[in-house]
Amino acid sequence: MSSPLADRVRPKRIEDVAGQKHLLGEGKILKRIIESGNIPNLIFYGPSGVGKTTVASIFAGICGKKLSYLNATTASTADIKEIIGEIGSISAQNGILLYLDEIQYFNKKQQQILLSYIENGDITLIASTTENPYFYVYNAILSRSTVLEFKALSAEDIAEVLKRTAGILSDESGKNITVKDEDIRKISRAAAGDVRRALNMFELCFMLTDKSGEMKSETIEQILSTNAVRYDREGDEHYDIVSAYQKSMRGSDPDAAVYYLARLLAAGDLASACRRLMVCANEDVGLAYPQIIPIVKAAVDTARDVGLPEARIPLANAVVLVATAPKSNSVYMAINNAMADIEKGATYPIPRQLQNKHFDGADNDNPGQNYLYPHDYSRHYVNQQYLPDEIKDRRYYKPGDNKNEQKFADYLNSIKK
Repeated sequence: MSSPLADRVRPKRIEDVAGQKHLLGEGKILKRIIESGNIPNLIFYGPSGVGKTTVASIFAGICGKKLSYLNATTASTADIKEIIGEIGSISAQNGILLYLDEIQYFNKKQQQILLSYIENGDITLIASTTENPYFYVYNAILSRSTVLEFKALSAEDIAEVLKRTAGILSDESGKNITVKDEDIRKISRAAAGDVRRALNMFELCFMLTDKSGEMKSETIEQILSTNAVRYDREGDEHYDIVSAYQKSMRGSDPDAAVYYLARLLAAGDLASACRRLMVCANEDVGLAYPQIIPIVKAAVDTARDVGLPEARIPLANAVVLVATAPKSNSVYMAINNAMADIEKGATYPIPRQLQNKHFDGADNDNPGQNYLYPHDYSRHYVNQQYLPDEIKDRRYYKPGDNKNEQKFADYLNSIKK
């Protein structure tokens, strides 16, 4: 019983793996790969504790290759060369299956060393990563691998694992381990999709049982209350939460917006909560309610001044305001469209009347700036060309259908008649 509980209860058959039915269900891609017996190069992408290592171990057991394991957080170039040195040996006559955990920590040179051996089939690579592989894995390895996304487990999936684990612990300890279904559900929900985290909490509960083997509800509550909120500011979960936070405000759902705000603040991520709030006020509300921009800025300044936990109050005010305000992305689209034209090379000469010139050279056939000063004309408007000739009729800004922008549009139309 000296090894971690997660290793002792690790499934040996693909049918016993929790969750991932989109990959392991009947007729799904990983199930079909296993049934074929031919293992291609694979990259498993997903959060911690969802079965990536378990599935790789099962693959190693069925392919007949020598299994080598490296963790990229600690492995060196010498470790890679040591594995390469085993190619063609008696122990690796069928080839090598390399399970490379956390591949995102390998630099480009280390990944390149593996490349030629992956290409000729001497090494079959199964790599895992908690980060988006398209950002961190060398393109040449990506092009020779199949990327499969593992998803966080549901609370129901984790509950089944814990029930099976209770039986294993009973056999190991000689105790009759009992735990209420409601307590299993509490641990499963608190694990936030990470079965390894659930097993760690479950093992601690087991260690605190008496001779009766009963896991008491009070003990479980204490353990759950001391477990920090799962949150990785550098990982995909960070981006998922801030994305859901902004999309909830944009989607006019104040309840969801406040919920995701609470998740950010519970993890102490005040910076992301403030930044996305200000972005949303400008991008998604904009001219539908332009007064919201200084209001949100004041709330953010207050939150930063008072700090957590009090910062939750001004931020919650602003988040609910943004979520319930009328929406318009007309200005956001206008600047995006203008930037797109600039990136395509639409940097044409500025019209003569707008240039910062107050005298002409002798070679100018059309002397005089000819700029018309709008304030010299009725209603401070005069018709003249502002865009370059090549795009003089381009329209980037299209007023939204909210009353503010329609009012501004009516005003512009009236002075242009």
